Amino acid sequence: MKIQLLVSAVEKDAAELIRQMHIRTDAVIVDQCDRYGYEEMEDRGHRIQVFTMPERGVGLSRNTALLHANADVCVFMDEDVVLSEDYEAQIRKAYEQLPDADMILVNVKVAPSRRTYWNEDIHRVGRRNYGRYPGYSITARREALLRANVHYSLLFGGGARYSNGEDSLFLRDCLKAGLKIYSHTVCIGEETERESTWFSGYHEKFFRDRGVLYHYLYGRLALFLALRFLWVHRKTMCRDVPIKQAYRWMKDGVREGKGTAVGKDNIRI
Repeated sequence: MKIQLLVSAVEKDAAELIRQMHIRTDAVIVDQCDRYGYEEMEDRGHRIQVFTMPERGVGLSRNTALLHANADVCVFMDEDVVLSEDYEAQIRKAYEQLPDADMILVNVKVAPSRRTYWNEDIHRVGRRNYGRYPGYSITARREALLRANVHYSLLFGGGARYSNGEDSLFLRDCLKAGLKIYSHTVCIGEETERESTWFSGYHEKFFRDRGVLYHYLYGRLALFLALRFLWVHRKTMCRDVPIKQAYRWMKDGVREGKGTAVGKDNIRI
């Protein structure tokens, strides 16, 4: 089983990034910077492909990396994760234990304030529990993704029009396509703390963007689930903004989502 990292980066030196992340497998690095380019490197016998491009958007970056991937299992990864020495063996172990899995969501350690999930057991991931997982937790059989014809949204995520939610949309589309997704307890690395590339506070844009995302994720249930979301997180998200105002902004976002005509490839038409 060949394992390959698909790394999304912004203005990074590839050689330094390989060292910082402790990359020990083949990898495709997509670096969004100020130029177009391609470079192929070898590190400890592993092939590292480096694509540079000036266009922005984490969805575009992940799609570009997937387009050039050639391994059995692809591991979506961010530039700020330091990988464990045995990450390749841990991923292989997970797929050997779950031979019917098309995708496996693995653990990566993060600061408690940023943690949205932690797998304490092995279980099937479905429509009720897919929304907690970030991109760096996602591993997938490349052939399964190609057969399902799924890809990342270009509307959501760092560098795109709407600030986040691309990972949830991707997993939702994978489930809709019939892929078998599992969570697993293996841990493959640890995130280094840094300033968020998209989060700047609980303000109007945050709530409007979340409303647009809820339209695409939940359709007719978007407004109900938006209210539930705000109530559950009211102590953190609504300390400075009244919950009624936050809900109005989310409603505006849902309406904006309804008015944004988007085709199959997530391109405004």
